[in-house]
Amino acid sequence: MAMAALRREGRRFATPLISPNPTNVLRSSLIPSEEPVLSGVRCISTQVVRNRMKSVKNIQKITKAMKMVAASKLRAIQTRAENSRGLWQPFTALLGDTPSIDVKKNVIVTISADKGLCGGINSTSVKISRAMHKLNSGPDKENKYVVLGEKAKAQLVRDSKKDIELVMTELQKNPLNYTQVSVMADDILKNVEFDALRIVYNKFQSVVSFLPTVSTVLSPEVVEREAESGGKLGDLDLYEIEGAETKAEVLQNLTEFQFSCMMYNAVLENATSEQGARMSAMDSSSRNAGDMLDRLTLTYNRTRQASITTELIEIISGASALEG
Repeated sequence: MAMAALRREGRRFATPLISPNPTNVLRSSLIPSEEPVLSGVRCISTQVVRNRMKSVKNIQKITKAMKMVAASKLRAIQTRAENSRGLWQPFTALLGDTPSIDVKKNVIVTISADKGLCGGINSTSVKISRAMHKLNSGPDKENKYVVLGEKAKAQLVRDSKKDIELVMTELQKNPLNYTQVSVMADDILKNVEFDALRIVYNKFQSVVSFLPTVSTVLSPEVVEREAESGGKLGDLDLYEIEGAETKAEVLQNLTEFQFSCMMYNAVLENATSEQGARMSAMDSSSRNAGDMLDRLTLTYNRTRQASITTELIEIISGASALEG
């Protein structure tokens, strides 16, 4: 059956060769046939798949290298982030954490990364910041943004440009330390009027998970008012103040130091979460590139095998036509 089909195919291809009319033979030789076009299409298709395989391999090499870089940075910064947690915990024990306190002037400090390719870590910070802005909105209330990082800036500028009070970028251009963060915190305190500072960042839990977190720092006036009214900060009057400083001066110094410590921890936690998210994203991208490369290899082999099979059929058909 197969040989009979090949002979029929050979007779179809050999028809112009045994044509009794030489004019038809001459015309068929002058008019370009369709077979070279089909062969060219096969070659182009194979070449396109080969080029795509090459580009996917290059992308896979890049993602693997970025994963290794993120892993090395993660190990370097994770220890510092864990050690910095002891700085703000005494303030939480003394003043508590009051995210639900109702004040007139809210400043939302959004911490994000300057670079992308790290999953949804930056979008999460922006979403939480917008939710805080909407939650604390009112006729007699004022909400402002202080943005740290290019990615949060790019997203918040679209719909909240008038509410952005201060923007700081390139936080990780140099290795982070407490001196840099304290200068940055001092600039924020000097240029922004607030009753409550709400720091939005991502707290590092593991390489594959991070927890969106909001930390609140109250102004000295609000702290003193809450302590006098016997609210959540009513136990503050139980402490004695030594030295010549007044209670207002102590609260001012305490607020500045609290904000710088919490900012230092928040920046380190967010940077650690960024590297963990980037490491996970690059690992997923490398695996996806490997799967795509397997599919392209299969497509390339099938296309090449189909081209070889077609050429063999043409050779056998031509040989059968000449023998017949």
